[in-house]
Amino acid sequence: MMRALFLILVTAAGWCSAAGAVEVKYWDRLPLAIPLTVGQERILILDEDIRVGLPSAIASKLRVQSVGGTVYLRATEALPPTRLQLQSVKSGDIILIDIEALNGSESLEPVKIIAQTQAPDEEIARGSAPAATPVPVVLTRYAAQNLYAPLRTVAPLPGVRRVPLSDSIAFSTLLPTERVSIKGLAAWRLGDYWVTAVKIVNRGPGKVTLDPRHLQATLYAATFQHAYLGNAGTPEDTTVVYLVTRGGDLKHALLLPPSTPEAADHES
Repeated sequence: MMRALFLILVTAAGWCSAAGAVEVKYWDRLPLAIPLTVGQERILILDEDIRVGLPSAIASKLRVQSVGGTVYLRATEALPPTRLQLQSVKSGDIILIDIEALNGSESLEPVKIIAQTQAPDEEIARGSAPAATPVPVVLTRYAAQNLYAPLRTVAPLPGVRRVPLSDSIAFSTLLPTERVSIKGLAAWRLGDYWVTAVKIVNRGPGKVTLDPRHLQATLYAATFQHAYLGNAGTPEDTTVVYLVTRGGDLKHALLLPPSTPEAADHES
């Protein structure tokens, strides 16, 4: 997808991690990616004393120290993606992190890990984003970053949580006038707003111009990654659209009933 980015609502490109000496990550039941550089120590900062559980297979290759709520990780050689458990000494709560150690010279900043707490939806929607930035804009940008940006550059968004995704066939009637297949990729919620990332693939011989007015759903906002779909079989035949709904997820916003499995032209 090398075409120019086309957005109906927001520009979801050009983001970078916030400036500062410490990277902040929010734990909300999804494992946190913590890359390591071989031979360099990386510091994890938490709010309480932590026990670290690690597989025996890497115990001799990864030095781990936990002191006063700070964890120090240093890999002595390259490590494949591996999951570690950080357990609170006081409460017993567990945070999952996925580490991977690569050779290189990149210096990685310390990481502060904050356990995400649930707040009332109205409070989340009111307090998570600056007043000048509407929640749908922030939520759409967050979804695009999660799909296309390196994990370590995704800006944290307090209050957001990933939500279960309806089966893909439920979305098959979003663009009934076009010969396309549609597949749900992921969905997130922030307060009273949901954003669903949907993959659209052209199955026809002609170019498809993407118009939000053709979407058969009650939407708060729609943001296409690209302005059109190229002919089927070309690199431009696929795009993603970010659909924001309010008061319910995308499945409940559809205007047309889902197609039957036999009739729907959807991806397996």
